[in-house]
Amino acid sequence: SQPDVLAALLAVLGDAGTVLSYDEDRSFAALSLGRFGSVGSSRLDWSGVEVLHRSPAFDGDGLRGLLRGLSRPDELAVVFWSNLAVPSLALEVGLVARHAEAILECCFACWVYLADSGSLIEFQDGEGFTAGRVPE
Repeated sequence: SQPDVLAALLAVLGDAGTVLSYDEDRSFAALSLGRFGSVGSSRLDWSGVEVLHRSPAFDGDGLRGLLRGLSRPDELAVVFWSNLAVPSLALEVGLVARHAEAILECCFACWVYLADSGSLIEFQDGEGFTAGRVPE
């Protein structure tokens, strides 16, 4: 939905971020998003899941605050967007925090999977963030 924003983000990240192949995307999704039920077409069902934090914020500062509380800066993060035309990215949490505004501008909804801590952050534009443990 924002190809210029995504192109700028990818240019800034350079080799520090990896655009995931379809198979890589599906593998990471199976470890994270795929373990949740859904509500509607693009929302996760958080019932029965350990929710760590909910925030009405929907900006870069809100995402950075969650990342600081849930992860280490060098932890692997995978960013998924609601628009399947936008490729998923794997990068360090510190880079997600540094480029939080650009990440949130790419689509109206996105998810950040924190691979080492087994947590997931859901972002819905205008509604804020939900963070919780990925179900086993």
